[in-house]
This record gives sequence, C-alpha cells and structure tokens, in this order.
Amino acid sequence: MGNKALQLMTVGGGCFWCVEAVFTEINGVEKVVSGYTGGTAPGKPTYREVCSGLTGHAEVVQITFDANVVSYEDLLLVFMTSHDPTTLNRQGADVGTQYRSVIYYHNDLQKEIANVVVEEMGPYYYNSIVTEISPLGVFYEAEDYHQNYYANNQTQMYCSAVITPKLAKLRKMHAEKLK
Repeated sequence: MGNKALQLMTVGGGCFWCVEAVFTEINGVEKVVSGYTGGTAPGKPTYREVCSGLTGHAEVVQITFDANVVSYEDLLLVFMTSHDPTTLNRQGADVGTQYRSVIYYHNDLQKEIANVVVEEMGPYYYNSIVTEISPLGVFYEAEDYHQNYYANNQTQMYCSAVITPKLAKLRKMHAEKLK
C-alpha cells in the first residue's frame, strides 16, 4: 500500500491563488504549485508581465496527485465546479487572458478524459463552456510569495472575500474528496 502512482495535472481557472487553495484540500493531492504556462513571450515570465496580459501566459497550478487515491477525472470534476468555465478570459473581477479557464494535458489520455469531462459537464451550465484544452508547454513556477498564498494570507481582503467562499462551496459539493 506504500506505492504511490504520482501524476501531474495542470489547470487554470482564474487567479491561481483560488485554484491552489481548492486543490490543496483534496485527498490524494500531494503538492500544488502556482505558475504560468501557455504564453509566447520568450524567457521566464514574471507576475507583473503575466498580469499585463501581453505574454499570453495563463495563471495555472500544477498538481501532483496520487492516482491510487484520486483520479484525474475526479480532479477535473472538482476543477469544473470550483470556477465558472463559461466566462471567457475572466473569473469574477479578474479579467484578461491570463485568467482563462484552461486544462493543459500532459498526455493523450489526459486530453481524452478532459474532452469527455468538459462535454459531460456542458448540460449543467446555462451558458456554453469555454474551457480551453491544450497540450502543456513549458511550466514556469511563480514567485515564492504566490505559493501557498491562501494559507499564508487568509485575512487578506481578496482571500476572505473570494477564496473563503470558494472553499465553502468545495466543502459542500465535494466533502467526500477532502483530506
């Protein structure tokens, strides 16, 4: 039982602080790293550059999970219900391509599963799902102060106003998947 089947998943659903806080709560998730991917600007982007919207990068999280404990499909279901996959380049007050809803797949199986999950989730939303499904390019880890942001800044206004309610929704919808 000590053998782990570690896999990677990379998704973006608005501000990476929100997505990181959600996945940190899920049983079987070993590690969550905030970062950037999907852009065309050369070199490692900075937060300021990504926020400008000019690099093409999305704010994402890269999740290391034990597939013996939680499936990629279950993680995608958590992802699709923890943000609004029907708003193009926006989540709440966060607006720009860096906040797009996106699943970056690591292999063909992940691509196939992502396509099935997005299609199956469609009828549950009033508007069409706009979540992008793309191959993962280079993943750049975000600056240190973005890692474990919610855990380190729970009393900050953005955290209490935006992230805390997301976590309450997560606990209600996916209680059986929590640590």
